[in-house]
Amino acid sequence: MTHTYLELIQSFPPRPIHSATDFEATQAVVNNLLDKELLTADEADYLEVLGTLIYDYEQQQEDLIPDIYGVELLRVLMEERELKQKDLVSIFKTESIVSAVLNGKRQLTTRHIQELAAFFHVSPATFFPANFSENFLAA
Repeated sequence: MTHTYLELIQSFPPRPIHSATDFEATQAVVNNLLDKELLTADEADYLEVLGTLIYDYEQQQEDLIPDIYGVELLRVLMEERELKQKDLVSIFKTESIVSAVLNGKRQLTTRHIQELAAFFHVSPATFFPANFSENFLAA
């Protein structure tokens, strides 16, 4: 079904995105448009407006995210999700290993990072410092 620009705006008025709920609602509309085989000029314009709103929101979120990685990031993710050490035993095998990692007595292994990334739905790269790849590639 083809909609005019005005109909699209009336069905989901574009507004600045201020929360994850706003973001998800806007992203759902974008996904519906992207699922269409062919967009009209009005739909393409509307998609561009929504895309700009999403981009702006994502840029604001990046500015809010502190430059943390590794164990510090793990602590933040656990706190945000109200997880306890025992909740990560499936990744670390024992609660004592979780404790040792969180206390800096053991390093995160590649396997830990891969499993933590899957568990928290983030890229494994988020566990490394921002300049890690630059330093690693320069070596």
